[in-house]
Amino acid sequence: MPITVFDAIRGNIQSFLGGAEVDLVPGDEEFIGPEAGIHEMFFIEERPYLFTARRCCIPFTEAEDSFCRELLTAFAAMFTGFTLEGYAAHFRTAILASIMDITVARWLRGDHSKGFWPIQQLIQLLKNLSYQRYEGKPATTGFIVHRTTQQNLRSVMRQRHHTLFPLQPPQALSTSFFANPLTYRYVDGSNLFFLANVEMQVTGVIRVGSNVVKSNVEQLTQRELFSVVSRAGSGAFAVTVNEASEIEVLTSPAKLIVRRKGGWAIFDPDIFRSFLADAIEPTSADDLLWTVYALSKSRHGTVVMIHSGSAKQLASLKKGSVGGDDPVGRLLINGVKGRTITELKQAGGLLRLLSADGITVFSRSGKLIETGFIIDTSHAMEVVTGGGRTTAASAASFFGKVIKVSQDGPIELYDNGRLVYRFG
Repeated sequence: MPITVFDAIRGNIQSFLGGAEVDLVPGDEEFIGPEAGIHEMFFIEERPYLFTARRCCIPFTEAEDSFCRELLTAFAAMFTGFTLEGYAAHFRTAILASIMDITVARWLRGDHSKGFWPIQQLIQLLKNLSYQRYEGKPATTGFIVHRTTQQNLRSVMRQRHHTLFPLQPPQALSTSFFANPLTYRYVDGSNLFFLANVEMQVTGVIRVGSNVVKSNVEQLTQRELFSVVSRAGSGAFAVTVNEASEIEVLTSPAKLIVRRKGGWAIFDPDIFRSFLADAIEPTSADDLLWTVYALSKSRHGTVVMIHSGSAKQLASLKKGSVGGDDPVGRLLINGVKGRTITELKQAGGLLRLLSADGITVFSRSGKLIETGFIIDTSHAMEVVTGGGRTTAASAASFFGKVIKVSQDGPIELYDNGRLVYRFG
C-alpha cells in the first residue's frame, strides 16, 4: 500500500526536483545504491522502503537532498495514521493535499525535536491570503522569522539602516490576523515586513531602508531581505506573498521555496551554478541566474544562450534579427555589445534586454555577443519541435548552454537539444 499511495504524490515530487525521475520500492538495510542521485532508506511500520531520485546532467543539491529526507519522514508519519482497512483513499487524498506543505514547514523548522505547527499555520494563512484581492489589487505581505536575540536583531537593523517598530505585547498569529486590510496593504512584503519569532509571536514591524541604490533585478529578487535573513540567526527565514500571488520563502544561504500554481518548487542557485559551471565565469553566472528568476517572477519570457564557439560559427547559425537590420536597432545593439552581464545588470539594462524577443547570446566570459538573434533551426543535430521559444531553445542548445523563461513563469535549462531541468 505505501507504494500505491506514493504514486499519488509522485508528480509533485518530480516537479519539485525539476523533472527528476523518482521511485519507491521495497528495500532492505543492506542495499547499496549507485553514487548518482538520491537513495534514501526509511521505514514504515518496521518495513524498509527505498526512495530513489535520478536526474541527468545536473546533480542534486544539498537542499534538495535534505528536503527529500523531510518528505519521507512526513510520509511515514502520515501513513501510520491511516492504517485502518478501507482508508486508502482517505490517505491518498490527505497526502496529496498536505504532504508538500508539511515538508516545507518541517524543513524550515529545522529542530526535529520540536513541532512545526506554528510555521504550518503561517503558510496556511498566507495561502489563503494569496487568493485575496483588495479593490482589485492582489493582497501582498511579508514576515521575517528571526532566530536570534532582540539585542542582536536591533544591532542588525542599525547596521543595515533599517527601522524596527516593536509591538508590545507581542501578538500571536491567529486565523483573524489579516482581518485588518492594513496587514496586507500597508505591510506590503517589499519594504515593510512583520517580525516574528519561530513560535509565530509577532513582535514588531521592520521597514527596510532605501539608503542603498538597488538595481531592478535586486529589487525583484529581494536581495536586501536575503541580507537581513542571513544576519537574523541560524535557520531564520522570510515569507512573502508577492504581486503575482505567489508565496516566496527566502532562506540563508540564498535559496527560494516558491508556491506557484498550487505547487511548491525550489529555486536553488546551486542547480544553476552546476549547469553553467563549464560554460561561463562564476560572477556572470550568479548575476544571470538571479536575473532569470526576476524575469520569471515578473512574467517576461526570454531565451539566453552561452555560446561556446567562435564568432564565425555563430554567424553561420544566424537566420535573422528581430526587427531586421534598421539603423536604430543597430545603434541600440552596438551600444551594449561587448558589455558584461554584470555591467548590464548594474546599469539596469539587463532585465529589459533579456525581455526583448529573440535569443540573447553571451560569450564564455559573460560578454554580450548578440541580442534579438534568430537561429536557423536547420543546423540542429536533431529534429526540433515545439512552440517558438521551445524550438529556438532546443536548437540553440546544440551550440551552447541555454536558459529559457516562459511568459507564464517556468524556467527551463537545455543542453544538447534536451530539456534537463525545469523550475516552476
